[in-house]
Amino acid sequence: MTPDLQAALVCEDIRIEASGANTLVGVINVIAAPNYPLRVIKLCVYTRWNNGQGSFKQGIRILNEAEQEIGRTETPFVLRGQDSHTTNIAVFGGLEFRQPGDYAVEILLDDDLKLRFIVRAIQVPSAPSAP
Repeated sequence: MTPDLQAALVCEDIRIEASGANTLVGVINVIAAPNYPLRVIKLCVYTRWNNGQGSFKQGIRILNEAEQEIGRTETPFVLRGQDSHTTNIAVFGGLEFRQPGDYAVEILLDDDLKLRFIVRAIQVPSAPSAP
């Protein structure tokens, strides 16, 4: 039984607390920088799957405006039935955003596209220097 994608969020970091809960740090809807190209030290994608049974492979791709892949992860996971769920955390290190624009984040399940959304990279003015 194919699971449902319950959530997918891009953020700066994800902490796993002692209780087992996840804390998402810096949920991203836009990447703002004064200069490009921009190399991001760490970018995380949080996904949660439920209501499925079997072994699966989650893929996450990040594409630039020319549809070229700039990052990819794959995560195998198992769901035991309708009442089970899993949370996956994909960590991308050293991603390079060559220029401002729209970057697509694709969530795949066994190589089938389940969700695609845009994260926009924008150029902002540099902060003025202190006197």
